[in-house]
Amino acid sequence: MNTKRTAVLLSLLIAFSLGSYAQTKHKSSTHVSLATSIANGKNIYIQNCASCHQTDGGGAGNMNPPLIKTTYVLGNKTTLIKIILNGFSDNVEINGQTYQNTMASHDFLKDQEIADVLTYVRNSFTNKASAVTASQVKTVRANNKPAK
Repeated sequence: MNTKRTAVLLSLLIAFSLGSYAQTKHKSSTHVSLATSIANGKNIYIQNCASCHQTDGGGAGNMNPPLIKTTYVLGNKTTLIKIILNGFSDNVEINGQTYQNTMASHDFLKDQEIADVLTYVRNSFTNKASAVTASQVKTVRANNKPAK
């Protein structure tokens, strides 16, 4: 093999290896483990949610609904993400009790923060449900833009 051909093949091999490494590194840096997401979500919940929904997720009287084993928490992820992004002002009946306090939009939270707090809620207070990912939040946020 001549030197020029060897140099070209070596360059291609190095470029391919670096590209594969960058893709692997990118994937691992954007993937958050369930345990990490729950731990981060707990902190976000305490800062942004506990004052209304309580530290135990039990809610408050007829004002703020509980987050324990409700269809809102355990059900459709898109609906739950939209509640975080848009807030919620409808009266809602949960387990035979009506709740009527307005929830402010929390669209200031980053996609990963919303994913983490929802994963925390969906896996706390005796709840057991699948995790919410930042990519799911990103998709809902992108499709949630008001028409101009």
